[in-house]
Amino acid sequence: MMFGLVLTGPAHAAGPAYVALGDSYSAGNGAGNYDSSSGDCHRSLSAYPYLWKNAHAPSSFADTSCSGAVTTDVTNGQLAPLNSSTGLVSLTIGGNDAGFSDVMTTCVTGSDTDCVNRVNTAENYARNTLPARLDATYDAIRAKAPNAKVVVLGYPHVYTLNVFCIGLSATKHSKIDEASDVMDGVIAARAAAHGFVFGDVRTTFGGHELCSSDGWLHSLVVSPSWESYHPTATGHASGYYPVLNANS
Repeated sequence: MMFGLVLTGPAHAAGPAYVALGDSYSAGNGAGNYDSSSGDCHRSLSAYPYLWKNAHAPSSFADTSCSGAVTTDVTNGQLAPLNSSTGLVSLTIGGNDAGFSDVMTTCVTGSDTDCVNRVNTAENYARNTLPARLDATYDAIRAKAPNAKVVVLGYPHVYTLNVFCIGLSATKHSKIDEASDVMDGVIAARAAAHGFVFGDVRTTFGGHELCSSDGWLHSLVVSPSWESYHPTATGHASGYYPVLNANS
């Protein structure tokens, strides 16, 4: 009697239980393909959390990120899915605390001096007030998800510098990118202090900022205005997702 031998490939374990937290850069403002059930949070099915979910088939997945979120919004309203079984957490947070939207509005509508002064105010906030706010949020995440790997993603530069670019002045471009560097420096330091991983997206977005020939960010969008200065779907797929994937 002959017996057939059925060969199967190796079993693939499900990815770790994954929870995505954060602000509009996590939710995916600007990436299109929005989940209508997310309402004003504007969560996109093309944002990096969903790209990671689709690639890794986590044992469970929850996305509570939301447009406009500040650190206290994460702490008070986004942590419900976290528990001791959570294996991976990702987030971007801090930009709204420092007034990113108002910075961009001031720099688009005001003078160079207005822009520089507003960015300086944001940088002072980032250096002096934001660390304690990040600490409180990071502590709350760790308390709810004691076993999770936490990947804190930063913010990209908005502009490619030293190129001719119609629109804002070179002074404004440089000052806005300086603000990104200050924010990322503060976030990276506080993430490291909590044993979290910092994912630097300035590297992957390099050469793909506004004013480049292949930008992965929206410039000023009239409608919907909340997409302005946020990553496109390509920005999530080629800018954010590779950094999360490499650090998860």
